[in-house]
Amino acid sequence: MRTILIALCLILTAGAADVTVVRDYPITDTEGVIDRDGVEFNKTLTTDRNGSLALKADDATTFRLYETGDLDLEETLIIYQAKMKTLNVKGDAYLEMWCRFPGRGEYFSRGLQYALSGTQDWVSVETPFVLRKGENPDNIRLNVVVTGKGRVWLDEVRIVKSELPAGN
Repeated sequence: MRTILIALCLILTAGAADVTVVRDYPITDTEGVIDRDGVEFNKTLTTDRNGSLALKADDATTFRLYETGDLDLEETLIIYQAKMKTLNVKGDAYLEMWCRFPGRGEYFSRGLQYALSGTQDWVSVETPFVLRKGENPDNIRLNVVVTGKGRVWLDEVRIVKSELPAGN
């Protein structure tokens, strides 16, 4: 059921103009990156002229990038968005978002519909998560997953929120 709801949200948000930026991660260095192993700052490959994160995967890897802490969000659609570029990625590279709920555990959303492989120029990617009434995560973790090896650049990382589709 959650898969169907997420697919519906993707269709509905594809043209949605009514989104609010909840958290923006301007990439001007590696400050704030949780796990810097395989992560470097790249000043020249960028979409916004500020720089990007260069991720080097020698094998299947999850890059733990940012944690938000409590954003006090519920009954909304949250979307982890970024720009991504790849070079010689064997396997897939995609966004992954983990939401932690006090007393209930962690739940994830993976941007498999935007998975990149091989060599790709800058592409907008995202992964949504539906928060129903009473669902307020106390932390959101933003990752990039590479299922093989290769290089990935990430820029313009942010979390946005949008209204839930009617009936949710």
